[in-house]
Amino acid sequence: MHSYQLSQWILFFFLYSFVGWVWESCFVSVRKHRWVNRGFLHGPILPIYGTGALTVLISTIRVRDEIWMVFLVGMLAATVLEYLTGAVMEQLFHVRYWDYSHQRLNVNGYICVSSSLCWGCFSVLLVDVAHVPVERAVLDLPVIVAEGLALVMTAAASVDVTQSFNEAMDLKRILVQLEESREQIRKIQEKLKLTSEERLADYRRHSAELREEYRRFADEASERNRSRKAAYLERIHMRRIQRRLQLEELAARVEFLMKDELPAKVDELIGAERREELADLKKTIVKEVHRMTARTDRSYLRIAGQLKRNPTAASKRFADVLEELRSLLDPKEAAEDGNDDQSAVKTDRDRKETDK
Repeated sequence: MHSYQLSQWILFFFLYSFVGWVWESCFVSVRKHRWVNRGFLHGPILPIYGTGALTVLISTIRVRDEIWMVFLVGMLAATVLEYLTGAVMEQLFHVRYWDYSHQRLNVNGYICVSSSLCWGCFSVLLVDVAHVPVERAVLDLPVIVAEGLALVMTAAASVDVTQSFNEAMDLKRILVQLEESREQIRKIQEKLKLTSEERLADYRRHSAELREEYRRFADEASERNRSRKAAYLERIHMRRIQRRLQLEELAARVEFLMKDELPAKVDELIGAERREELADLKKTIVKEVHRMTARTDRSYLRIAGQLKRNPTAASKRFADVLEELRSLLDPKEAAEDGNDDQSAVKTDRDRKETDK
């Protein structure tokens, strides 16, 4: 293999990242029956493929004349890279941007035998076939042109990485907040079991009217011709109405229990400690409402881009919340995805719950 300059290595990286993007986007699009701009980044590159290609080229320098050694060494090197990348990204973002959990003979969902075998085949194809004309084309470029292209591509990729990283952190933040909200609401509901049903009758009638208004809004929204972006934001808005109704009902329960006109018998049951607990619950509910309103449409649009580019993304810790966010993108597409990639994950989770 020729001794390359830094700019030439950078060009190899971006070329193979682009080839990987074409492969993944076409493969996933065929499976999903719709176009998917695959990848963590916005641009047409998948860095895992570019990094994998460079890893294979470097690791097979001494064995490139033996095809089986190229297959074996390339497969092992790329598999280790894929595992480490997947593990680091999940630790950082709490989301798996690829998941092999539904594949047989997988290791923690980051790698699997079929993927490793593909890496081995790609290694042979890369070293013995593809890299020959690519190498010739890059080496034929004048040094100043190669350095200029490398600089421009690196600058553009840096901007893309920064934006995509911020989107991934937005997704992580919202996943954490939504999961915490679900848990807080569950705990509040448990603590309010002493609520008098009769005292809540008036509020529940009001709540029923609000829910009817929500249903009318949902029906009208489904009948209008809307862009995908508008439809997604409407579904987000409707889900917020649902969550706000739930929080308002819990707040009303706290208010009823804290009123001075409660029967003496109930008041004795509550006591000073109970009143203090209810006051804390009221503060928690107010805090949840503020957190909900702080999540902007822009944040949801940014994470929508992440989920669309990564339709197979999964999360053990936030599985339910992630599925809920995915369903808001397009209910029909979410249902289709749930029937293939996510079905195996759900089945595994249900089996674990049954074992418990």
